[in-house]
Amino acid sequence: MMEQDLIAPCGMNCRLCISYQASKNKLKNKGFNRKYCEGCIPRGENCTHMGDSCEILRTGAVRFCFECGKFPCKRLKALDKRYRTKYHMSMIENLEFIRDQGIEGFLKKEDEKWKCSTCEDVICCHNGLCLSCDLETLKKNRKYRWGE
Repeated sequence: MMEQDLIAPCGMNCRLCISYQASKNKLKNKGFNRKYCEGCIPRGENCTHMGDSCEILRTGAVRFCFECGKFPCKRLKALDKRYRTKYHMSMIENLEFIRDQGIEGFLKKEDEKWKCSTCEDVICCHNGLCLSCDLETLKKNRKYRWGE
């Protein structure tokens, strides 16, 4: 089951991120050099996507962006558009689901949505690959994106 601490305040599920998965799967040892990240909350960053431009996030005044009176702000809308377009996920939808149905229900939904049909590990949102099953595809094309 996915962990609450891996859901960033902006609604990003860090467990789906290529940098988190590279760390978890020790990809540098498997010939794929990628920046490692343990997730925003676990490393004390609150939110790496938005914390640099949002004092509320930078200071940890809210756990999730939906707790802010400006939700969804212009910066979150821009980030959400990029992720919906390129990565098949929506931070705003994630946050609205958490707000309306709770974190436990969200984590359960994410487990099902992002599960590899072959090995049941987690699919990466940035490329649509399971890094347990499809690492060779990524090694051949480091910029691989969703069925290219």
